[in-house]
Amino acid sequence: VLPSPDGPAPSVSITEIRQYLRAQDIPFHDGYSCLHTPSLFTGDRGDQPLSANAPFTLFIDKTTGSFLCTATLAEGTWQDFQANVELRHRGITPIPPASSEEMEEEMRQAREDARCIWERALPLWELLDEKEIKETKALFGISMVTDATLKRFGVRYLRAARSLVFPWFSPQDATLKGLKLVRVEKKGSTITYVEETLPRFDSYRNLFGLPLIGRRDTELVLAGWELDALALHQAAGVASLALPRGASCLPPTLLPYLEQFKRITLWLGEDLRSWEAAKLFARKLSLKRCSLVRPGNLQPRPLEALNQGLNVTKILRSALLASHKSIISFRQLREEVFGELVNTEQVSGVKWARFPELNKLLKGHRRGELTIFTGPTGSGKTTFISEYALDLCMQGVCTLWGSFEINNVRLAKIMLTQFAGRRLEDQLELYDEWADRFEELPLYFMTFHGQQNIKTVIDTMQHAVYMYDITHVVVDNLQFMMGHEHLSVDR
Repeated sequence: VLPSPDGPAPSVSITEIRQYLRAQDIPFHDGYSCLHTPSLFTGDRGDQPLSANAPFTLFIDKTTGSFLCTATLAEGTWQDFQANVELRHRGITPIPPASSEEMEEEMRQAREDARCIWERALPLWELLDEKEIKETKALFGISMVTDATLKRFGVRYLRAARSLVFPWFSPQDATLKGLKLVRVEKKGSTITYVEETLPRFDSYRNLFGLPLIGRRDTELVLAGWELDALALHQAAGVASLALPRGASCLPPTLLPYLEQFKRITLWLGEDLRSWEAAKLFARKLSLKRCSLVRPGNLQPRPLEALNQGLNVTKILRSALLASHKSIISFRQLREEVFGELVNTEQVSGVKWARFPELNKLLKGHRRGELTIFTGPTGSGKTTFISEYALDLCMQGVCTLWGSFEINNVRLAKIMLTQFAGRRLEDQLELYDEWADRFEELPLYFMTFHGQQNIKTVIDTMQHAVYMYDITHVVVDNLQFMMGHEHLSVDR
């Protein structure tokens, strides 16, 4: 749930951050998406000024002011940073802001569970039975991936769950911080990959492959999937990392780890949603250093390209620069227009799984479009729209709800019932199972209720878009948000 209007973190501009650092004599470099400074948390003496010779391991996000120290993993808001600078002036060694005990305990438990699974998992080539190794590799589409590549990235196989296991090692001390398990489900001829993470997906912040990156690496390829990162490294010998949640979200806490690269190529997948996501992430990472691989028949996802024997290096060289000038000719648009003609189905947006008739009317959910549903009180607008949003959310569309009419507990109860497809009040023993599954959805709620200042609401939306890569916002309903007295004003 996003911060409520009485206590949202006051926003801070990049100019204010720079002015504050200069006033406090804190040396800093201007990076791509962060400012770099020496860490407050690694020094010994609190009353000494920060030295410009110390390693610059503290990163301040230019958009939100939040900071992360990559040496001690201390993180917090801009207000926490200022409080720690004050402590330092008083000669007290700053203490990293602590997360709640409940969170600490949950993370500790997740690490313990991950360690147990990791110890039970085996490297693929140790399965002894040649036939089983071949079948497993074929199932995951990694027949072309060599044992050396799997070994380098530390990929293992958990026989009991028939899952590949991808480790999350801390880049500092190489301890195991978590895991991602991927298994294959076949329904007829379609294959789907089911992923599970430890810790839970909203705390899983692994850039898979990070410990293998050298300090001198300046070029990087960002993939949307762990197996794509393996394929990229094997086929083109490039430094490659995989995002923890693929094309659905790039958490801002990962940006500091990407600051060392002068050039980043985003190759997130083979569909139009990956392409849209790549454009969104490039804005976060700073357009001037990003290039994008455009999805197409001859440019599938990296693992597919390796399997088809395509020249991966050549595809990477043909990546388009993310920053384009304000005026362009048709020649520069030509490829994009062709892409839209080839992918007419995908261009029409994410289809609803539960509403085939709605797909005929609206074609699908597309970014940048506004849809208004109207109807008399009690006609079922909220019930329908919660089902409509849930449908997209279950397909990975990051959704933000602003309900000004009914409170979040009631709304979440409606959505959970629709998600489970049953009356949970009659089967309370099933509640935890369904609630755990519901928690995994990329769904966020604004905590506003009744009339609101429109600026506060829009600021909260913008913050959510940056933090969680929201691509679908629901406002229920406009009248409550505006207040009744403003109906004559066209807003």
